[in-house]
Amino acid sequence: MNSTTVRRLLVRGMLAGLAAGVLALLVAYFLGEPQVDSAIAYEDAQSAGAGHDHGAAGHDHGAAEEEPLVSRDLQATAGLATGILVYGVAFGGLAALAYCYALGRIGRFTPRATALLLAVAGLVAVYVVPFLKYPANPPAVGADDSVGRRTTLYLLMLVLSVLLTVGAVILGQRLAPRLGNWNATVAAGAFLVLVVGLAFAFLPSVNEMPEDFPATVVWKFRVAALAVQATLWTAFGLLFGELAERVLAPDRRTTAREAAARDAVSPG
Repeated sequence: MNSTTVRRLLVRGMLAGLAAGVLALLVAYFLGEPQVDSAIAYEDAQSAGAGHDHGAAGHDHGAAEEEPLVSRDLQATAGLATGILVYGVAFGGLAALAYCYALGRIGRFTPRATALLLAVAGLVAVYVVPFLKYPANPPAVGADDSVGRRTTLYLLMLVLSVLLTVGAVILGQRLAPRLGNWNATVAAGAFLVLVVGLAFAFLPSVNEMPEDFPATVVWKFRVAALAVQATLWTAFGLLFGELAERVLAPDRRTTAREAAARDAVSPG
């Protein structure tokens, strides 16, 4: 693949990532933001209760709580949109470069099928596996002094997941000549499940959920977080696959259209 083709795919990957980001933004706004508001309301209620207790004990804080630098309304609209759309563009560019490397190396798939397979594998490796070990939590969940530890553990799980997935793909390719594609795929999948299970068992768990935090809010927030990522990756795979097909196989698409046109005008 020459540099011109890579550049064209990179641009299309960023555009597909932007379009997928718009769809993910809609999911995040309508599914995720209501749960964030509920979690913030819980946190405010807890803070108000703590402040009342301190006031009853005679402790004077002196001044009202400082207003946040960015309002909640701005966070839920412009802030959310900026974050997801910028992430979508960057994500699309990186995924397009990974696609350029993977094309033809993971099997004899069409450009469109390769894009969709890469998107599904990326969703599982980059998000689903780390999510199952360290699921997303809404605001007010987790101690402030453990943020660094929780972030480190999540990133470690993410890196392990990606490396183990790549290792499983390589293993499947090595086993395919001896076992056949189906058996090699099953063996590689079993290896991936085994090593991921070991990682789950040996990495420490994190459980800082307040006892009285609404379980429904946590559940809906995690479902929304998963839905955002699934929308982003799936939409990207479908959109980028179509764009990549136009770049990499234009002759075949033209031939197919010409054949369809001939069939349409053929008297037989």
